Amino acid sequence: MKIGVLALQGAVREHIRHIELSGHEGVAIKRVDQLDEIDGLILPGGESTTLRRLMDLYGFKEALQQSTLPMFGTCAGLIVLANDIVGESGYLNKLNISVQRNSFGRQVDSFEAELDIRGIAKDIEGVFIRAPHIESVQAGVNVLCTVGEKIVAVQEGQYLGVSFHPELTDDYRVTQYFIDHIVQGQQTHQV
Repeated sequence: MKIGVLALQGAVREHIRHIELSGHEGVAIKRVDQLDEIDGLILPGGESTTLRRLMDLYGFKEALQQSTLPMFGTCAGLIVLANDIVGESGYLNKLNISVQRNSFGRQVDSFEAELDIRGIAKDIEGVFIRAPHIESVQAGVNVLCTVGEKIVAVQEGQYLGVSFHPELTDDYRVTQYFIDHIVQGQQTHQV
């Protein structure tokens, strides 16, 4: 499988490393025409307002709204996938969720937690940096993990979203789940 990482900002190299550790090819996506060459796309963290501006500038918003590519959003990438952001309208409108930005606090409030992610593993290390949380989900969205009462991982069809940064650890099982279960599952359904 060839998995792209949107290379406008964020931990692109780290995501590509996780893709490669999963046994697949990782590609930095810098142009819209590259979307035709990949099987799935990771939207990395960063600053969601900046990420949206860059996506507008380089023509990714419209292309991704129309795309049926499987997508995996981490932190700011999750915000970009949501159809509702508390206090703002959604951007790509791929996940039927409402997201609260920076809900775990400021940069100094960053933390790590061991997560039990349904269908993946019970001991995933999650790195939360100015992280959002998922305030509510609509029908059809599967909640995969919570921290306390806050939802931090969901899946809806070919879309996976997490509040944390799995790429900042050596554990690549979340990325491997995205590729092996979501991307390959989508291709199986298309055959």
